Amino acid sequence: MGFYLAQFLTGLASASSLFLVASGLSIIFGVTRIVNFAHGSFFMLGAYLAYTFVNILPHGVLGFWGAIIVASLLVGVIGVFLEITLFRRIYKAPELFQLVATFGVVLVIQDLALWIWGAEDLFGPRAPGLGGAVRILGEPIPQYDLLLIVLGPAVLLAVWLLFNKTRWGTLVRAATQDREMVSALGVNQSWLFTSVFFVGSTLAGLGGAIQLPREAANLLMDLNVIGEAFVVVVIGGMGSVPGAFLASVLIGELNAFGILIFPEITLVLAFLVMAVVLVVRPWGLLGKPDAVLRGADGPPEQPLKPFTATSKYLVWALAAALLATPAIADEFVLVLLSDILIFTLFAVSLHFIMGPGGLVSFGHAAYFGLGAYGAALAVKYLGVDMISGLVVAPIAAGLGALVFGWFCVRLSGVYLAMLTLAAAQITWSVAFQWQDVTGGDDGILGIWPAEWASEKMAYYYLTLALVGASVYVIRRIVYAPFGYALRAGRDSQLRVEAIGINLKSQQWMAFVITGIFAGIAGGLYVYSKGSIFPDELHIARSVDGLIMVLLGGIQSLIGPIVGAVSFTMLEDLVTRLDYWRIIFGGVILFIVVIAPEGLAGFARKILPESLTGKKNEGVQI
Repeated sequence: MGFYLAQFLTGLASASSLFLVASGLSIIFGVTRIVNFAHGSFFMLGAYLAYTFVNILPHGVLGFWGAIIVASLLVGVIGVFLEITLFRRIYKAPELFQLVATFGVVLVIQDLALWIWGAEDLFGPRAPGLGGAVRILGEPIPQYDLLLIVLGPAVLLAVWLLFNKTRWGTLVRAATQDREMVSALGVNQSWLFTSVFFVGSTLAGLGGAIQLPREAANLLMDLNVIGEAFVVVVIGGMGSVPGAFLASVLIGELNAFGILIFPEITLVLAFLVMAVVLVVRPWGLLGKPDAVLRGADGPPEQPLKPFTATSKYLVWALAAALLATPAIADEFVLVLLSDILIFTLFAVSLHFIMGPGGLVSFGHAAYFGLGAYGAALAVKYLGVDMISGLVVAPIAAGLGALVFGWFCVRLSGVYLAMLTLAAAQITWSVAFQWQDVTGGDDGILGIWPAEWASEKMAYYYLTLALVGASVYVIRRIVYAPFGYALRAGRDSQLRVEAIGINLKSQQWMAFVITGIFAGIAGGLYVYSKGSIFPDELHIARSVDGLIMVLLGGIQSLIGPIVGAVSFTMLEDLVTRLDYWRIIFGGVILFIVVIAPEGLAGFARKILPESLTGKKNEGVQI
């Protein structure tokens, strides 16, 4: 009995720390409606700054807790700075722009932390007077864990009083319900949002700072915590702080007891719970049905037009150049071009669901990885040849999209995005923890092309043929009646349903199509590299695809191609540098803030009409 009580209290202690991060994220989203992926960076900065101030201030109780408080407030100031300089510019942007922009902030902060504190883990001191343990039913319970158990409800009470017993809290709650009305009453929304950002960032900083006696400050803290924080916010209900507390306790206890009962699914447990909640109760445990948002409207969509005659000549010229490249290029260039082609198909398949389909996906890596693992497992256990493996890849990915898509199309906006993220994380967790089948973190090795395609030139031509044919087919689908119905549903769901089109079925089919082509890209990737690891299913790969689409321009059919080429070449160039993340993050922020139409959209503005087919307005090419 004492052992289980100890596990229960351990879960409560973890829940308190997680609640501090999730409550800040929930508060910020509830008012600003921004999907802040950089919230995990505030958590990491809280730990690093606490470590710094603990070593600067006098040792003892006052010095330790003073360092915790100063670090938390300083993180709040950093959050205010980012809100004023960046986030104000993207409040009304679609979730895609918000996620990619805040991911750029993550990259910048990671390299700044690396530059200031170094790459080594930094271990903080134990909290003065709380370094021992208390025995409860014979089991030792750390005194610091007991403090955390009390701290969580205390912060919940303080936040409740702040939002329900102050004029500021009344205005914030009003802004959560109707921002336009609050503005019409003369409230300065800008400063209201800034103050909300300060509170949310301070709570995230506090969550990181109080972790210092339990966990070393390190550069992976941001990405490790943000996934669970999103899970908690979605389960509890977007904008609901009590819901975040309830969900934190639920996830904390599931993690504490799950490792005893089902240790194989501990990584996936939280995302499974989130997926179930989103399907059964999309607005969360304590959220409200009217809080299910569809996301901000993006720029107005322009009608699609076919290539002009000049554009067709350029396409044929590009094809000829790609066919002739092996005659003058070395093996390194051929490998790089093969990677560019593979990720071009990956980006084009994602753009199909997000551009014409109008469905935001944060988990596209699931289908890329399913295709790669499908081919690799077929080789490992069935001994199939390369052609059969490349056939299995899109089938495996398509089946995954068939299952995930059935659930996803029932949601919209940020809730749809979170469910796609959950699907990808579930897939990643299975690949990571199913050691006996997938090899776990060791991956699957020895997946090489057939003898006839073992030369770099031969495999390059195979990749070029499959990618070229796939991109052509996707383009034909966009211009087919199915593509028109899909775009009509994106632009006006009510009108499409009024004329008798089953939009959910159309969107479900779109999920399957995009999964199949992402699976082809995954199959080509595994044979190109000779191996596959769970990292290809992780959220970082999904974000890569989002950046490619955004970099090229989401309102252009050629945009993902431009974005994939630019992203892959830029990544190959900057990752050789010491502080490549800050450069890469800066480029992302520049594109989102300065040129949200992407490179293809920028080209439409400066190229002559003979190339783009435009007159006075931008069109997709």
